Amino acid sequence: MSNEGGASTEPGTSTEPGASGEPGAPTGPGASTGPGARTRRRLIAASLVSSVGDGIYVPLTMLFISSLTGLSLTSIGAGLTIAGLCALAFMPVAGVLIDRFSGRRVLIGVLALRAVGFAAYPFATSYPAFLMVALVVAVGMWASSPSLHALVGELAEGTERDRLLAWDRSLRNAGMGFGSLAAAGMLAWNGSAGFVGAAMVLASVFAVAAVLVARIPAVPRRSKGPEAARGGYRRVLADRPYLLLTAANFLIAFGYTTQAIALPVFLTRDVGLPEAWAGAVFALNTILVAALGVPVARLTLRGRRTRTAAGGAVVFALSFAAFAVLPRLTSGTGAFVAVLAVAVLYTVGELVHSGPSQSLSIQAAPDHLRGRYLSTYQLSWSVCRTIAPLLLGFLLDAGQWHLWTVLAFLVLTGAALLLCAERVLPPHIVSDSTRAPAAAP
Repeated sequence: MSNEGGASTEPGTSTEPGASGEPGAPTGPGASTGPGARTRRRLIAASLVSSVGDGIYVPLTMLFISSLTGLSLTSIGAGLTIAGLCALAFMPVAGVLIDRFSGRRVLIGVLALRAVGFAAYPFATSYPAFLMVALVVAVGMWASSPSLHALVGELAEGTERDRLLAWDRSLRNAGMGFGSLAAAGMLAWNGSAGFVGAAMVLASVFAVAAVLVARIPAVPRRSKGPEAARGGYRRVLADRPYLLLTAANFLIAFGYTTQAIALPVFLTRDVGLPEAWAGAVFALNTILVAALGVPVARLTLRGRRTRTAAGGAVVFALSFAAFAVLPRLTSGTGAFVAVLAVAVLYTVGELVHSGPSQSLSIQAAPDHLRGRYLSTYQLSWSVCRTIAPLLLGFLLDAGQWHLWTVLAFLVLTGAALLLCAERVLPPHIVSDSTRAPAAAP
């Protein structure tokens, strides 16, 4: 595909490390046999393997820790909250480390950290030991995303970067789904042996992911110039366009957290679906995102990232309005069909929004401060996920329509912020089609 400016954006034409060097090469991971293709395969494989680990751990978290440590669920919940908050405080440090050592090295470190944490869980029999292990795992979890995105930013540019992110998102969803199935199988094991086995599997999974990333060739560090000596986080906090992107993502992120936290309760309590049917909605979303992530990303590359992401947020709002009226319109089998239709609409919003918004966060980050920028952006996700259970629980108790009204307001406000950011962002960040003809190879 060639953009309007004449710069070719087919995989393989980039001169950045990791490109295959063959114009017109296929766009999937492993499309060619050159060093660039091997690099992409290793990166995607590492993401897939680590997402399998996430899929195993997230559904089993409370049961997993309770079986291994013997602690009460209340103590575990409090400990996980404390660990999560402490991990949030570490995020600025993660940004500094990424800028100092590169996203590749930090990603290797945080994956290894998660492997060590899960291997240590069976030995965390006291509460202080549990808190320490939970903190290690939480730091590794929160720091994985900015370090991975920084590595993608080091390996590719422009729409090649967008495509690599699309493959990562798609296969990550597939890995999460597979991991969830594996977690369901582990629940069938008797006693604590299954959870000890799960801990060893998780440790092995993240160790393998760290090895795969370590096999990615190191990208030569670019000369940072005199501007690298100035700024730091003061530069990030003074970058109003980037802060607009971060604020917009914080608001729209509540739409993502709804699926896991509030939607199952709403579907079973207010719509009257059996619990198994409510789980089918999550499965449908995972399958669609895994199957359609890359094709939809190719379509969204043709437009302006800010407007496309804002459009995805608007679709989110439409799906929330549809969820709000479901209890009044349907019942029985008809309710299940209607819920699936609205779930598809919700998934369309996710597919349309996720790619451009993620790309904006990377494209708008200067090379020499990419780690600090991405760590700041990651806080919009992390803080949202920290406070979402409290906010969404309050809204669920308030009534059937309160949750969806507030969520629609939040995501539409986020869409408005994205459109405001478009006015002040450089054109080449908003859309690759605005690149100058001189950029063509």
